[in-house]
Amino acid sequence: MLLGGIMSKETHSDTDLQQIRLRIKEKQRSYASYNLSPAQNDLLRTFFDLAQEFDSNEDFYRVCVAALFEFLGLHSRLYLFDKEQEKLGLVCESRKGLLLKPLAAPDHVRLSFKSYESEHSFLVPIHRKPSHDTQDSERQSFNPQILGVLEVYPLEKISQADRFFLRKYTNRIGYNLHNRLIAHENIKHLQFINNLVMDIEHNVITPNMYFKHLFNQLKAMIEDIAELEKLLAGFNAAPAVPGVSVELVAGKVSDLHRGLLENHRELLEHHANYSLFLESLFRRDHFAQGRFVLRLRKCAIDREIVSPQLDHFLSRFGARGIAVEKPEDMQEEEIFLRVDVGLLSQVYANLFSNAVKYTGEITNRKGKIRKAMAYGREVLADYFGPGKPGVKFNVFTTGEHLSKVEAKTVFSEGVRGERGKSRPGTGHGLTFVKQVVEIHGGVAGYEATEEGNNFYFILPLPEPDSLTVAQA
Repeated sequence: MLLGGIMSKETHSDTDLQQIRLRIKEKQRSYASYNLSPAQNDLLRTFFDLAQEFDSNEDFYRVCVAALFEFLGLHSRLYLFDKEQEKLGLVCESRKGLLLKPLAAPDHVRLSFKSYESEHSFLVPIHRKPSHDTQDSERQSFNPQILGVLEVYPLEKISQADRFFLRKYTNRIGYNLHNRLIAHENIKHLQFINNLVMDIEHNVITPNMYFKHLFNQLKAMIEDIAELEKLLAGFNAAPAVPGVSVELVAGKVSDLHRGLLENHRELLEHHANYSLFLESLFRRDHFAQGRFVLRLRKCAIDREIVSPQLDHFLSRFGARGIAVEKPEDMQEEEIFLRVDVGLLSQVYANLFSNAVKYTGEITNRKGKIRKAMAYGREVLADYFGPGKPGVKFNVFTTGEHLSKVEAKTVFSEGVRGERGKSRPGTGHGLTFVKQVVEIHGGVAGYEATEEGNNFYFILPLPEPDSLTVAQA
């Protein structure tokens, strides 16, 4: 029986124990050959203790550089490799401590599999895994993924014995940093899975109750058909049924036929819509990588995303007396972007769902009553920098403005406005909107307008010719 009550499938305790003993003896011989000074031994023990004591990566970085100075009087700089920017950045140094923002590494600091000298310092690569002590650390093969570089100075104070120790010390840094990065990635992975479960609940499970409404409609029509069967049976028994004519029955059959066709159409559209949502949320890659993995393709935003989602909500807007104002420009010309159709469709589904809930009635400056939802888009030149335009997509609703506090926090997880607390909801929809827009390289936001509230998101327009005009 192992720790935690897990039983191993096969037990080879004698063989396994012998292998462990051999490795311990190898380590004993290795450490005996190191001839580390008392200060170096004390430094390693202190480093191991503090690496376990401090939980944050920032404190761990401080320990890495401070321990060298306190025990050996050597200054150091810790550089880590940023995978996204693909460059080394200085994160901590013994003289100034932790940097608020990493600085680009100078020219003499470079990624290398082996330690090397500069004019004034000794630089040691930080590998994902520690070296095998029985091999010459200058010649062994390492994990090809290098985490960073430890720069130690001044060079004139670093002896050959110190260089050997610094390589061992840096290996320990790499081992601890590797484990910390794995732990951090696992935590982020779990957080993403938890959020994804909320996305599924918010975007699929809860709205899917609309199927119940469609099934209830279908049941009512089936009951009407049963009544017609009774009428038709009456005709066979007694052709002259008082108050019942062939025209009346034919009219009822015609109404039922139209109703069934409409019900069938809604069921198909609803099924297609939620199949799209399910596919985009339940992708294996999301769960495997711990983040949304986009499946980008070029699509007509209005025709393939906005219009289908709007059609899905039209009856609900109508039931609440909300006028839907469609922009003419989106019908006359179309913008094509490379996006994840399933995820971006859910962005509009969330925005339209909120519009159904929160659109309010106002009196405009002309004295007319207005209760409306409007949507549209505009091209913003140089929004993402010179020569980098963006497309702003808007969903506007009439009604009372959000408060200043609500406006600042409305995209935060679990936050709901004062008006929304009496209505069903989780406060997750806009958080999902923001997340999906940002992984597309865009930004999401809110702004108060003269007659209501505008929720928008802006996506990059990669090339000027991405504006493809298609006459409606």
